[in-house]
Amino acid sequence: GLTRGRWPDRATMLVATTGISLPSFVIGVLLILLFAHMWKLLPPALWEGPAYMILPAVTLGLAPAAYIARLTRSSVLEVMTKAYITAALAKGVGRWRLALRHVLKNSILPVATLFGPLFADLLTGSFVVEYIFGVPGMGRFFITAVTNRDYPLVMGVTLVYATLVILANLAVDVSYRWLDPRIDAEREGAR
Repeated sequence: GLTRGRWPDRATMLVATTGISLPSFVIGVLLILLFAHMWKLLPPALWEGPAYMILPAVTLGLAPAAYIARLTRSSVLEVMTKAYITAALAKGVGRWRLALRHVLKNSILPVATLFGPLFADLLTGSFVVEYIFGVPGMGRFFITAVTNRDYPLVMGVTLVYATLVILANLAVDVSYRWLDPRIDAEREGAR
């Protein structure tokens, strides 16, 4: 967002748009094709050591990273139009200090709001990633339980995932007070 319209901004948004557009199973298959079969740099599947974790982690993390990048950019662009940014620039505040202290600090709240739903997306996306890469995990148990019509296991896994999503959303709500102390001050003023 700080380099709006220049090539780093365009390249980052191209990668972010690609990461949002492609589903995780397509990304996983492409990564296996490129890094495991064509270039033979990484193992294609299973879970036997640190090298085996790279492709599933990239597959699972690309879409959330793309969402965060796009939302951070739009939030930064919005904050850059504020009067206090113009005042800081007029005072001669350095570019990095302005970016870290003023812009990023005030544009992080919308990004933090995204973390709760993003955590839910990571959990449900892990089903596909676990299946593609042969990773042992709850997603594999869930898929097996659904195909075998094991309803108690399906309900149990669903409850665990629902609890994790609720806790993630609660953590995001609690983090608001730490990220922006004005939220607590507004609530105190309303009393």
